[in-house]
Amino acid sequence: MQILIHLSFAILAISMVLCFVRLVIGPSLPDRVVALELLSMIIVGIIGIHALQSDETSFLDVAIVVALMSFLATVGFARFLERGGRRDD
Repeated sequence: MQILIHLSFAILAISMVLCFVRLVIGPSLPDRVVALELLSMIIVGIIGIHALQSDETSFLDVAIVVALMSFLATVGFARFLERGGRRDD
C-alpha cells in the first residue's frame, strides 16, 4: 500500500511540474487559467492521497474547499472573458 501511495505522490509531482511549465509558457491567458485549474486539481489529489496515508478524514474537507474555490475562480474568469474585459457592476 505504501508503495502505491509513494508512486502516486511521484506521478502527481511530475504532473505538477509539467503543469507549472504550461502555466509559465502558456501562449494565451485562457491557457494559463486552464493550467492553474489543473494545478489546483492536482493539489486536491495530493491532499486526498495524504488523507489516505495519514487516516485523517479532516483533510478531505480541506480538499473539498480547495476544489470549490478553484471552480469558483474558473467560473469568474470565464465570465470575465465572456464580457470582454473589465466589468463595472
